[in-house]
Amino acid sequence: MHNLAMNHVGKDLESRGFEFVAINSKLKKHPQFVCIDKNSQYFFVIVRVVKLPDNPSNYDVVWMETFKNHAKEKDAKVLYAGVGIGNPKGNDLPVFLNEEYLIEYNGIQVIDTNLN
Repeated sequence: MHNLAMNHVGKDLESRGFEFVAINSKLKKHPQFVCIDKNSQYFFVIVRVVKLPDNPSNYDVVWMETFKNHAKEKDAKVLYAGVGIGNPKGNDLPVFLNEEYLIEYNGIQVIDTNLN
């Protein structure tokens, strides 16, 4: 599921004109993508995948505060991409790469790096 989400978000970032500086597809390693835009602004992109029906837009707010601090130290902006993936035949069934799957992706969210 993580690789499916990474591929989906990577294509979205590419279509938005971002250039990839680094990609980290290992689980629990953040950020998954380090990108720059046409103005050479760095972006740390966090990809989080959940199994549907869980809400992919939710994230750990306390953890995000520590990550925002890291991004601020590196003069980077934070983007969050939540992706929900599920099996159309039932929530209890696994998802396989070469089979049909459901996806819920609400796009990339800009996370304000001002600390709360």
